[in-house]
Amino acid sequence: MQAFITILLLIISNIFMTFAWYGHLKMQSFSWFNHLGLPAIILFSWGIALFEYCFQVPANRFGYSLNGGPFNLWQLKVLQEAITLIVFTTFTLLVFKNETFRLNHVIGFIFLILAVYFIFKN
Repeated sequence: MQAFITILLLIISNIFMTFAWYGHLKMQSFSWFNHLGLPAIILFSWGIALFEYCFQVPANRFGYSLNGGPFNLWQLKVLQEAITLIVFTTFTLLVFKNETFRLNHVIGFIFLILAVYFIFKN
């Protein structure tokens, strides 16, 4: 159950972080947003990232083996990176229609999945 909660919290945190890091690029199409200066855009993204931390920190606390969770630090980090790529890919394909998903991306993701496998292997 702790593994499920940890993964769910990591997914939610990554959704917020993806919007914080890349959502402002799509929001340029709104005239009111396009008039904001870089400091305002940074504060806007930082406000979204605050919610990311509200899920990321508990995910790491619940998931960490020394706190009774099922994952060591290496596993938590690689799991988080794999989730980040899944969330980022989904976000990019749904929101940025001008970006294409290519074979080299698939190959790179396969290597990352292999990294997850080897990190979790005893």
